[in-house]
Parts: sequence; structure tokens; C-alpha cells
Amino acid sequence: MSDRQPAIRVCGVVLRDTTGRVLTVRKRGTERFMLPGGKPERGESPEATATRECAEELGLTLRAGELALLGRFRAPAANEAGHEVESTVFLHQLTGDPVAAAEIEALRWVDPRDAQGHSDLAPLLSGHVIPALLAMDGPGESR
Repeated sequence: MSDRQPAIRVCGVVLRDTTGRVLTVRKRGTERFMLPGGKPERGESPEATATRECAEELGLTLRAGELALLGRFRAPAANEAGHEVESTVFLHQLTGDPVAAAEIEALRWVDPRDAQGHSDLAPLLSGHVIPALLAMDGPGESR
């Protein structure tokens, strides 16, 4: 498609609690829940973006060397109509108690096995990340 807009590049982080639930965030003035993360600054690596965004949005200190790549996914943008996001998604162990900060208005934990019951998840999360986590977890498991 020649009229297709360039994708908005973002980085996201899957943080899971001890039961396997995934932390999702909702930015102020929006309706969709998504992974913590955001857009890279000029010259910033995906790993640096992921750690910076989690510090700004959640007050968590992640270690870039402990990020594990879940995948790179493309989906309709949750908050920018007519655009797509291309996201590098990492897994990282939860390192503390997340607190909504910066532009984050709400936090919510979502069990990947029950995610279809949440109609307010961002397309990237519901269409790509959750299925990848379920495939990784295997049947009947939560982690």
C-alpha cells in the first residue's frame, strides 16, 4: 500500500506478578490499556527506551542486561487513529511495586488466560503480546 503511513516506533515491557498476570497501563486522556513503555528518544536503543520509560511511568528500576526479547510486533495504534505502532517488546522480572507516574492514569493487572474478557486492551497487546505469552506459557500454566 503506497498510502500507508510509517509506523510509530515504540518499546514495551511485559512485567508479570507471581501469579503470571501482566501489568497494563492507561495513559491520561485515553481509554485503552497497554504495556508500559513508549517512544525512543533520538539515538536511544530499544533497551534504553524500555528502562527509561518504566522508570518514568512506574518508578521501577529495570536493568537493560536483564531484558529478554519477546518479539517485534506491528498493530493498529491504540491512541493515534489511522496509524500503526511497531513495537519491540521485552520481558523483565518485576523489580518492585509499580506506581502510576508521569502520563499514566491507571494501572491494571491482566491474566493472559482471561484477556479476551477485556475489550479495552490495545490491539498490540490483545492481538500479539497476549498470544505470544500464552504460547510461551503452554497449556494450563500462568508463567
